[in-house]
Amino acid sequence: MAPGGTPDVTPDAGTARSRRAGRPGSRLRGWGGVAAMAAACALTAVLTLVPLSHGGPPAGAQAGAGGAAAAQPAKADDCESPESSLRPSSEDGPAIEEIKQRGMLIVGVDQNSYRWGYRRADGKLEGFDIDLARAIAQDILGDPEKVIFRAVPTNQRIAALNNGTVDLVVRTMTINCARIKQVAFSTAYFQTGQQVLAPRQSTITGFDTSLAGKKVCSAEGSTAYEALAKDPHGAEFKDKDDEGPGDKDRLTVSNQLDCLVRLQLGEVDAVVTDAALAAGQAAQDPSVELKGARPFTTEYYGVAAKLGRDDLVRRVNKVLDEYRAGPWMQAYAKWLKKDLPGISGPPVPKYRDN
Repeated sequence: MAPGGTPDVTPDAGTARSRRAGRPGSRLRGWGGVAAMAAACALTAVLTLVPLSHGGPPAGAQAGAGGAAAAQPAKADDCESPESSLRPSSEDGPAIEEIKQRGMLIVGVDQNSYRWGYRRADGKLEGFDIDLARAIAQDILGDPEKVIFRAVPTNQRIAALNNGTVDLVVRTMTINCARIKQVAFSTAYFQTGQQVLAPRQSTITGFDTSLAGKKVCSAEGSTAYEALAKDPHGAEFKDKDDEGPGDKDRLTVSNQLDCLVRLQLGEVDAVVTDAALAAGQAAQDPSVELKGARPFTTEYYGVAAKLGRDDLVRRVNKVLDEYRAGPWMQAYAKWLKKDLPGISGPPVPKYRDN
C-alpha cells in the first residue's frame, strides 16, 4: 500500500490477535499519512492468507500448488553455502505443468512493505518483488498478469508453501541454513543485512549495548528475531507469554510493518529488520533513521518454493538469470535506488548440481 492508501483486505477471525495491539493515538510520531497507512494496513492485517487480485484462485488451484511430494534438500546439513541453488532450466516438469494447466501462478507476497510489495491508493500492488513475480508469470504463462497475489504474513511464509496455498513466495525472504531444510530457494536476487531503525533523536547507535533496557520490535519467524534471540544486547525483545493466550503482540509481531506502528506510537524504542525494508520505512517516515554505519549481518533474498518442486526452482533460476541481464537494474532504479543508493548490480548466482 502506498502512503495514505486504504486497505481492501477483508478482515476475518484472524484479525483478533492484531487488534489486541490497540489503535493509533495522539502520540504518533512522523508523517501522519504514513502512520495512518501503517495502522490501517498493519493493525488490521489478516493472519490467514487472502487473495489480493483476480478474486481468488481457480478451482483446484491450491491442490495444484502443493501437489508435488516433498524431498530433502541437498546439502542442508553441512550448509556451507545455503544460497546455492539448482541450475537453471526451461524444461517443463510436473510443477510447471500444474501451473500451466491451472492457467495462473499463485505467489505469496507482502502488501505493506514500501518499495518491495505494497498497495497504492488505487489498490494496485507494486514494488520490486511484485515486478519479479510478474516476470516469472510472463516466462511460465506468457503473460505477466496471469498471477494471483496472496498476502502472506512474515510468520506464515513457509506454511503457505508447505500447505499448498501458494506456488512461490516472493517476499523479501532470507535464505539461511534453517530454512533450506523446510523450503527450496532460488538463487539470491538481493543482498541485504539486519539493521536497527529508531527515532532520529534516539540515543541508540546500532545493534550494540545502546539497546540495553530498550524495547525492541521484530517480526515472528524473521532473521531479525533470531539475531535478537542470539544476543539482545540487554534489550527487551520478547513478549510475555509469547505465542500464548496472553500474548499482546507488542514486541514480536506477525507483520514487520506492525513494528513501525509500534515505533510511531512510542510503544517500542527501536526495530530490528532487514536494512532493505528499514530504508523503505525511513523513506516513509522522516522522523526515523537507520542506526549503525552498515548492516550487522549479510543476508540474501531468494524466491521460495515447496521442497521437491525442482522443475519450478530451476525455471525461476532461468528467469533470474535473464532478469539480472537488464530488468534487475531497471527495477532497482525504479524502486530502490533512491533509498538504497550505491548498489551496482544483483548478487552473483551460486549453483549446485543436486
